[in-house]
Amino acid sequence: MRLSKARSAAMLVALVTATGGLAAAPAAAAGTPGAPGAAFAGGTAGTDGTAGGRSGVTWVTLVTGDRVAVDENGGAVSVRRAEGREGVPFSVRRHDGRTYVVPADARKLVRDGRVDQRLFDVTELARAEYRERGEGLPLIVTYRGARPAAKQKLRAAGTEVTGTYRSVNGEAVTAEPEIVPDVWEALTDEGSGTDRSAAPGVDKVFLDGVRKASLDRSTAQIGAPEAWKSGFDGKGVKIAVLDTGVDQTHPDLKGVEVEEKNFSDAADAVDRVGHGTHVASIAAGSGAKANGKYKGVAPGARILDGKVLDDNGSGYDSGILAGMEWAAAQGAKVVNLSLGGYDSPELDPLEEAVNRLSKTTGALFVIAAGNEGPGSGTTGTIGSPGSADAALTVAAVDKQDVLADFSSQGPRNGDGGLKPDIAAPGVGIVAAKAAEGFLDDPSSPKGYLSLDGTSMATPHVAGAAAILAQKHPDWTGAQLKSALTGSAKGLDGLGAFQQGNGRADIVAALGQSVVGEQSSLGFGVQQWPHHDDKPQSKDVVYRNLGTEPVTLDLALRATGPDGKAAPKGLFAVSPAKVTVPAGGTASATVTTDTRIGSADGAYSGAVVATGGGQSVRTAVAVVREVESYTLTVKHLGRDGKASGDYETTLAGLDDGTFENVYDADGTASVRLPKGSYIVNSNILVPGAGDEFAGADWLARPGVELTRDTTLTMDARAAKPIRLAVPDRGAELYAAAVDYGVNTEQGGFGFGWFLEDFGDVRTAHLGAALPGDALHAQITADWTGKNDHHLAYSRKGTFWTGYERTAKASELAAVKVTTGAPAKKQKGHVALFADTGGFSFTGASVERALPSTVTHFVNTDGVKWSYSVGQTNAQDEYVAEYFTGNRNYRAGRKYTERFNVGVFGPKLGDGAGLFRTGDEVYGYLPLVADGAGHDGYSVYDKGRTVLYRNGQKVAESATPLEGEPFTVPAGRADYRLRTDMTRSGFTAVSTRVSAEWAFSSKRSGEDEVRLPASVVRFTPELSSSSTAKAGAAFEVPVTVQGSAAGKNLASLTVQVSYDGGKTWKRAKVAQGKVKLKHPKAAGTVSFRAKAADKKGNTVTQTIVNAYLTK
Repeated sequence: MRLSKARSAAMLVALVTATGGLAAAPAAAAGTPGAPGAAFAGGTAGTDGTAGGRSGVTWVTLVTGDRVAVDENGGAVSVRRAEGREGVPFSVRRHDGRTYVVPADARKLVRDGRVDQRLFDVTELARAEYRERGEGLPLIVTYRGARPAAKQKLRAAGTEVTGTYRSVNGEAVTAEPEIVPDVWEALTDEGSGTDRSAAPGVDKVFLDGVRKASLDRSTAQIGAPEAWKSGFDGKGVKIAVLDTGVDQTHPDLKGVEVEEKNFSDAADAVDRVGHGTHVASIAAGSGAKANGKYKGVAPGARILDGKVLDDNGSGYDSGILAGMEWAAAQGAKVVNLSLGGYDSPELDPLEEAVNRLSKTTGALFVIAAGNEGPGSGTTGTIGSPGSADAALTVAAVDKQDVLADFSSQGPRNGDGGLKPDIAAPGVGIVAAKAAEGFLDDPSSPKGYLSLDGTSMATPHVAGAAAILAQKHPDWTGAQLKSALTGSAKGLDGLGAFQQGNGRADIVAALGQSVVGEQSSLGFGVQQWPHHDDKPQSKDVVYRNLGTEPVTLDLALRATGPDGKAAPKGLFAVSPAKVTVPAGGTASATVTTDTRIGSADGAYSGAVVATGGGQSVRTAVAVVREVESYTLTVKHLGRDGKASGDYETTLAGLDDGTFENVYDADGTASVRLPKGSYIVNSNILVPGAGDEFAGADWLARPGVELTRDTTLTMDARAAKPIRLAVPDRGAELYAAAVDYGVNTEQGGFGFGWFLEDFGDVRTAHLGAALPGDALHAQITADWTGKNDHHLAYSRKGTFWTGYERTAKASELAAVKVTTGAPAKKQKGHVALFADTGGFSFTGASVERALPSTVTHFVNTDGVKWSYSVGQTNAQDEYVAEYFTGNRNYRAGRKYTERFNVGVFGPKLGDGAGLFRTGDEVYGYLPLVADGAGHDGYSVYDKGRTVLYRNGQKVAESATPLEGEPFTVPAGRADYRLRTDMTRSGFTAVSTRVSAEWAFSSKRSGEDEVRLPASVVRFTPELSSSSTAKAGAAFEVPVTVQGSAAGKNLASLTVQVSYDGGKTWKRAKVAQGKVKLKHPKAAGTVSFRAKAADKKGNTVTQTIVNAYLTK
């Protein structure tokens, strides 16, 4: 065994649903980011009491150089600090399905908006798109000044500069994991205490984030045919389509494209997705293949093809930035961006570039709103960069002008801004299909494809803008935007946060001689109570482009949060009539008076100006704040004085609010809706330099906010935690404290990762929560001659300190053997505690394999599960096996055996072959260990092939990992073959293959388990998966699946002693195969064939099932 507090103890903790706190765990000796396998995972406790989320972790690198293990649910389960960063504590919080892990020295930079919080969003960083790009951390750094010193430092650190962008005064850099700590040092300077500050010349540091295509006829719906008849089809106007590429070979796009450039990670500009081709066809396709039936909106326009999304339909901010700048430089009047991503409250590089390029080049950026559907309450779902002020942001409607259920809605995140701006058709849109694109729709005409999404709505508006630009070549993008939004058709029953100004109408836009200079007027949030609200006013300005004066009648129509008409007087416009002189302007004043009415929430609508045969719409909106109060939180340190070194989070038990509050003087205030809240505070103990000296964790989970309220979080209320085990020589190496509060919205949780309890103290403030609404847990882990693991929990209140010494009579002993199927291996045995709450925690110590260790565990109110991982010489996880929850009893002895052969296929509740509709697929572990533990390992090669009536219909390069294969509906005979090869870390089960034969047909849309069986070989082997050479040996054989038990029709087994080169029949009797091993050391391989009574068969081979010596 090897244990060193210096950096080899591995502590793994999972805090789920929503977590927040400080992590001060030792570095985890664990796998590298991007490793094929992953070691351990924590997750949400399953509904049946078993641990959920148990299929491995992904290691991600933070901008500080620290690494975090992330489970499949996006939760953080372990921290591994970069060299030289030992002892740095981490704040961990989870909400809205995202987990943020922020080192203490980055807290201030994130809070001040200088460092992008996405760089600590481990759920985001764990996305497959980042791993596929490589192990490097992609950044965008923006600067202050022309020659910032930080640029040279970044280059000296070894970063690769992948792009420079004048629109944001920044550059994209990639930092390989080994140099990320040096990059952090280059970007930041030492600040006060544990905080760091931005280095001179550095403005902001962003994640070079991933954006995806906004994918979830129509030209007549927005009036394009009438525009064509008037002679306007976009001729002479360039539309840049920044997407997955454009297929120039399609007849509808032949000769339409004038320039192309690849900014993605793909090898070339070919559209292998089909999204960009579809978008370009909607905007400017000729419709030639279908005799004009699927003609685009502006067939006279020309396309600039900028490929910014790769062959999987995703791309990085840096590539999109480069494409935007290129498009503007190439003279694009309209830039179509049918893509987007999560919008943070801060201004990100894409939003900034849209705003700057719009102003400096006069281009109009037409951008998809997103496909996230409605938000909750006054929280919107508009994506970035559609959230940019200058963007013409597009929602989607169907053919009946009904809002698409997937269309993202406002208000904008952070400031409640009015988005989207306009709507267009985006449901069932038929347009060109790329020849090499994987998007397909067999029901569409040949060469075409029907798709839904704001991606499809956006090019309708881009085409409309091109037609308008043809008529008004001197107009800026802002003028085009105003004319398009002002002429939109308002849709009944929809507010401005859903449709913007309404559905695009080209004919109306072309006929406009009067335009509004503002596309919308937003009045923000008016605070509750509303009896003393002051009316707010803004002017709307109309410009007459014609040669005759135009008199406009003004009316204002608006709806409330219930979708019904807003109370009379809540919005007003004055005067009711204006005359706009030829070539001049006239204005009217729009006033909102939120004293009127009783319902709180978002109100929106439009000022409609009509006259001279035309109308101009200007969207308006205001939010009437719900009953809300100010919560003030004072923070006192152990000396009774105000402390400015704290972290406080407020979580709303009624509405899901999750907000961090801070003010340097120790008193922070925030306005919140009436309701119940958790107030969770960590007050740090002052220490020397940047060292973590301790903290006081104060939880007040039942605050009822019914009036303006002041709370005091006093560190002096906290008390220490002390746990001990009977073995006084045991060394505590990992500890964790957490609590969760369950709500109808899903709940919240908070926790700390610790090396030991040290000078960390805790306290519950206020009354207990009823029943089991709150669940608190403490775990601690020791190593020594034997390992000890304790887990205690309570309901209703958090811990106000806790002291306990476990008695030997309270513990169960679990003897755990972990095998090594090859020499010089190492690994971890992690033990997870589930106390019945909202999280489970676990810890492990790295050991040389094989190993046998006894774990002493407490048994009162806790279930334990194991996760055993094997690592290679590079600390990459190569295999993992795990159990469900175990109920151990005090005073009893148990044994567990992991990672010992025979490794082979296994069926279980979630494993097998399945069919849903016309898709056949399977998930089946091919190398479950001899004890039957579920698990997985890395492999050299994998392959799965499906045959239908003897003909190969599908193939994948993975060993039955769930990839679906599409098949015809009718009954047919199938053969599904899968195999994998392994080497290096294992000398046994180096090749495993199985082939199933069965018949199947479509049976509705529900998942149907297909008849499949596997053969299990379970001999008694050594911990190195060996048996004695030259000896008689019995191998138990069982069949699982459709041929199990009385359903078994036949079973034959063959054995090979030369690695599968030659085989001979082995007799199966009474469930066993009796063998006589050759005297010379070697290997034993098995081949088996089983059939059930309905004729379904399996043929299975395990090469080098075990060794003889």
